[in-house]
Amino acid sequence: MTGNHKDSTITRRRALAVTGGTVAAGGLAVAGYQSAFADTAADAAASASASATSTSTSSSCMTLMTSVTEGPYYLDGALVRKDITEGKSGVPLTLRLTVVDATDGCTPVSGAAVEIWHCDAWGYYSGYTTANPGGSAPAESEDGSTADDDTYLRGYQIANANGVVKFETIFPGWYTPRTCHIHLKVHTGGQKEDGTYEGGKVNYTGQLFFPDDIAEEIFTLEPYSKHSGSYTTLDNDMVYDGGGTSSGLLTLKAVHKADPSKGYKGSLTLGVDPDAENTGAGGGGGGGGTPPSGAPSDAPTGTPPSDAPSASASS
Repeated sequence: MTGNHKDSTITRRRALAVTGGTVAAGGLAVAGYQSAFADTAADAAASASASATSTSTSSSCMTLMTSVTEGPYYLDGALVRKDITEGKSGVPLTLRLTVVDATDGCTPVSGAAVEIWHCDAWGYYSGYTTANPGGSAPAESEDGSTADDDTYLRGYQIANANGVVKFETIFPGWYTPRTCHIHLKVHTGGQKEDGTYEGGKVNYTGQLFFPDDIAEEIFTLEPYSKHSGSYTTLDNDMVYDGGGTSSGLLTLKAVHKADPSKGYKGSLTLGVDPDAENTGAGGGGGGGGTPPSGAPSDAPTGTPPSDAPSASASS
């Protein structure tokens, strides 16, 4: 179903993610999730070991995920950094993602580069800040932040010896007709250079999702509540296929149960085949619906266009 948010704010761009419906041979998979947010290397290593042990009776440690396209708002040159907020306001979100090799007993993939990008609290993406997120929302420029319009809410982290990366960001907003989500790529074989990640190849392109009950509660809070309109639930999303963690559904833990504004911790374990390649830039199957007013119809390459139409204050 589609739920109506009386006061839902979507910050910034309205990125429309298009799905491919095919399974990438040797692509990314979810091996389960890390229920605890252990900070020690020993705990992280133990988690990876436990995952491998629990599946040791099968020929592989997990089922490969269905890949999806990168969508129309991907930009090259994201910065390598832990905190990607750049001052954007919203409910704090800490992401802990663990990359393991699905072809080698779920051993950690040290050095893998995990790249994420998502919209702000009103549904705007950096690089496309005038694309209408649908519904009724203030213009992205009205949020009062000092964020760089080409880089906010985008970034890389390089996996440590235990395959773990951690991001500090905000809970994403929403845009018509998509549910709340974060885009994701896993790269291997490259290296950090000039503040970004260069070379290598993309092993998986996918998306991370949020439980409806938590997302809808967040969207009643400031600044999200300044964006109103129809929010698409998981069951009606064009990308999410209902597979739970194996389809990218994050496990979330509230920082303070009685006060959702204090933030959440999200976790997932990602199993990849380091020899596979899936950039997500191709057409793929599955469609993806019609972009809202101002949204590009194709995945951008390089610098975003400078003649994007102005954001509308209403749908």
